[in-house]
Amino acid sequence: MKIDRVETFVLKVPLGAERFYSSQAEFPERNSLLVRVTTTDGVVGWGEGGQYGPAEPVKECIDSVLAPRLLAMATADPGVVWEHLYSSTRDFGQKGTYIEAISAIDIALWDIAGKSLGVPVSTLMGGRFREHVPAYGTGGYYRDTELDAARDLPALQDEVTRYAESGFSMLKMKVGLLPVREDARRVAAVREALGDDFGLLADANHAYNSSTAVAMGRVLEDAGFELFEEPVPPEDRAGYARVRAAVDVPVAGGEAEYTRYGFRDFIAGGCVDIVQPDICVAGGISEVQRIAALASAHNLRTVPHVWGSGIALSAGLHVCAALPLTPFAYRPVPLQNEPVIEFDRTRNPLRDDLLSEPFTIEHGHVAVPTGPGLGVEVNMDVVERYRAA
Repeated sequence: MKIDRVETFVLKVPLGAERFYSSQAEFPERNSLLVRVTTTDGVVGWGEGGQYGPAEPVKECIDSVLAPRLLAMATADPGVVWEHLYSSTRDFGQKGTYIEAISAIDIALWDIAGKSLGVPVSTLMGGRFREHVPAYGTGGYYRDTELDAARDLPALQDEVTRYAESGFSMLKMKVGLLPVREDARRVAAVREALGDDFGLLADANHAYNSSTAVAMGRVLEDAGFELFEEPVPPEDRAGYARVRAAVDVPVAGGEAEYTRYGFRDFIAGGCVDIVQPDICVAGGISEVQRIAALASAHNLRTVPHVWGSGIALSAGLHVCAALPLTPFAYRPVPLQNEPVIEFDRTRNPLRDDLLSEPFTIEHGHVAVPTGPGLGVEVNMDVVERYRAA
């Protein structure tokens, strides 16, 4: 099977008044880079990259560099293609944009492989351990009003209460934009609103140095949080290790890391309890399989980071379905030994409208698609509506 055509789509959705903030940036829009790969037999696969920053550089990598190489290959097998594309660009593309571009192509090739064989991607990965993946909502972002001197804690409590009412039993909130003492008030308000039995996670988006992260980690300990994501910048591996040694909240990270080589060093540094590769960033499904195997060899949990369109979410669900319990226990416990899926709930038509059948949460879980390949169908009307390039 050979590739006949590679097409890229830059999608952008302005958020207007619904813009929000993490500790690092304002989000005035949602964007992504989708790739559509078609074989000479007419089989179509979809992939995604370019979620964090501008999507245009990822598009250019594919259009000008990677697509010509892919079209010249005699095979569309994902593992073979991955090694060829990485090896031919490693001198200048070991991290960042080129790996995002390879990720997008790799996901599309897994979609093609599943469709060609008539089985889901998760079956090709070795089989499913679960048909439904426990989900945590991502919310509790900073809003415009929260950048003023007055902090609207009742509004934050109303927001997180709606998550619980919609079926979630776990929620990840943002920290790091405000001083620790002010974020501590937000943490306390969320815990008060949701009660002691609700699972809470915190994401700092690498806002802290290690000493400040330890102070925030102790706030999260006292509030019974189950995860502290990206406490320090991704380059600060010694800082990660210091935070991990000082607090009892499990430390997570890796969304800004790339390939098995980056995660090899990240894990060797004793940085995290939970490894979080983003499938659309770290190297695609092929490479995340290798990263998960590396994590498993160190008895570390893998919880893929998901931030993108319905394509990213479907890829994440298949990866989570194929991950074994780490460590094995007779009873699966979300986050403790069972993978969970990030189910962002900020406004994003690229996630909620792009697919003909959008994903929904039921009893705290999201169903893994059962159709061949990724098991989703892209609505081209939505692609054209939000296409910027």
